[in-house]
Amino acid sequence: MKIAIPVNEQSLESNVCPSFGRAPYFLFYDTVTKESYCLDNSAVASQGGAGIRAAQVIADHGVKALLTPRCGENAEKVLRKSEVLAYKSIPGTVQQNIDALIAEQLVLLSDFHPGFHGHGK
Repeated sequence: MKIAIPVNEQSLESNVCPSFGRAPYFLFYDTVTKESYCLDNSAVASQGGAGIRAAQVIADHGVKALLTPRCGENAEKVLRKSEVLAYKSIPGTVQQNIDALIAEQLVLLSDFHPGFHGHGK
């Protein structure tokens, strides 16, 4: 299964970024091959709709699980349509969150905040 996590640094030892749509990078991890790679978040500088754009990138990369502390309603709609499950990340590193997901210790994210319309203006 392919996992995506918003991160501030391109490392499995990085902490999970508190922002989904405006995270500097996304780390992708394959639970089968144990391989990972990072991608710059092109939506980070968007005036609006960063979460929607970020969610589409996640979906386009074939991700099945997103680990994030929070997510907006508009991004959640894109994720749901693409059959990407959003899990609430725990405080700690990317690796700790991956391990927690594999051990079935993470819960599905159920609280989606309204979009920050006009953010960045």
